[in-house]
Amino acid sequence: MAAILLDTDGVLHVSGAPIPGAVDAVRRLREAGHRIRFITNSTTASRAQLLEQLRSMGLELDDGELQTTGDVAARELAGKRVLALTMPGILDDLEGLQLIGMNAEAVLVGGADEGEETGRVFSYLNLNRAFLELEAGADLYCLHKNRWWQTTDGPRLDAGAFVAGLEYAADTEAIVLGKPSAAYFGAALEAIDADPELAWMVGDDLEGDVVGAQRHGMRTVLVRTGKFRPDELERSGVVPDGIVSSLAQLPDWLERNL
Repeated sequence: MAAILLDTDGVLHVSGAPIPGAVDAVRRLREAGHRIRFITNSTTASRAQLLEQLRSMGLELDDGELQTTGDVAARELAGKRVLALTMPGILDDLEGLQLIGMNAEAVLVGGADEGEETGRVFSYLNLNRAFLELEAGADLYCLHKNRWWQTTDGPRLDAGAFVAGLEYAADTEAIVLGKPSAAYFGAALEAIDADPELAWMVGDDLEGDVVGAQRHGMRTVLVRTGKFRPDELERSGVVPDGIVSSLAQLPDWLERNL
């Protein structure tokens, strides 16, 4: 039986709209005895809200089966003074951190969405404040460096563009807390007591899911939903261990290839 890390946005749903057959596929994977952990770079909602969203789709999962970037940030930055440029929805997950407006030890950049809040979070005033804190010696962290994300209305600019701007201006490099960092994959595998070489990552993001997991020694399956773009796959030269039309085809694919 395999240990399987499942991305959520783009694999189980797009903007909350369930991908046909995805929930049933998870049920079949469980019935086959596979160990599953859900991992996500989503930063527009709290962990509790994400759990509620997944359950509203009919997915059955325990609270502890979902790993988010907010979980990692709360652990990694515990005890530090943090200037957080994140969407309001994730602030509940950062409740244990010392969130301040200046004299920070760390600057944390979260995700973006298409709502009005993005303009307020990434205003010139806030970005300049972050720049000044970095110039004064704060470390730069980000929940992820995704360049864009997929919605039902099409692709949307993500937080990676703002992270790159701060890196350039402050001549520094951000520490990535979510995918594709080795620490994020490592934490997910540790939670289900799995070795990388015996585990599979299933995702729609070529860079964050497939390349990140391959660097960590895992096998990978790319789904043709969410962020998947055939031309990007062809240009990249990246070779996943498998490609399926959607998560709905994964149980049968694994039966043939395990």
